[in-house]
Amino acid sequence: MTRAGRAGALVAAVALAMTGCASKPDGGAVSETRPPATASPAADPTASAGGSAPTTGTAAPDDGTVPEAFRFAATTVDGKPFDAATLRGRPVVFWFWASWCPRCRAAADDVAGLHRDFADRVQVIGVAGLNSGDDAMRKFVAGQGITGFVNLADDEGQVWRRFGVTSQEYYVLLDAAGTVVHKGALTPQALRERVAALAG
Repeated sequence: MTRAGRAGALVAAVALAMTGCASKPDGGAVSETRPPATASPAADPTASAGGSAPTTGTAAPDDGTVPEAFRFAATTVDGKPFDAATLRGRPVVFWFWASWCPRCRAAADDVAGLHRDFADRVQVIGVAGLNSGDDAMRKFVAGQGITGFVNLADDEGQVWRRFGVTSQEYYVLLDAAGTVVHKGALTPQALRERVAALAG
């Protein structure tokens, strides 16, 4: 095999290893795990984020300003407008999922449990995307029992790009000041520990 051929094979292997769920539940192949690049990405609010160690909640700014991370608008899976500025003042867990992802389906009950246990101290927001489809998003929310917290419909990838998310079953945790303190996948136990730390 030529040097160029070996390099091409290596790139393909790395790309395959980085793919999240490899197929939809109906058996159809997933050709893209990145949000569609249909719009210019907003400023990345995570650019100055430090490490991802558990952090207790930091007080939100008291000057009435909205942290950059919460300066966006979206639409919920049931078609209602959502202003992220309303998240200001409490820690937030963004859970990025896709309706066709088995791992997301398996994690839904754990995320719903977090919302029930920490609702008075930490906000949980689901963000569906990666070509989930509006109807499938609504069915996922109802079928998985996650109607208790807001779930955003983001097939165009606006929120995914904003936080630099490229795969499903992924979490972005922010403290009360809107600072990202963790980005990435988490086991149910690790997620609960980090949320408990944020809750104080």
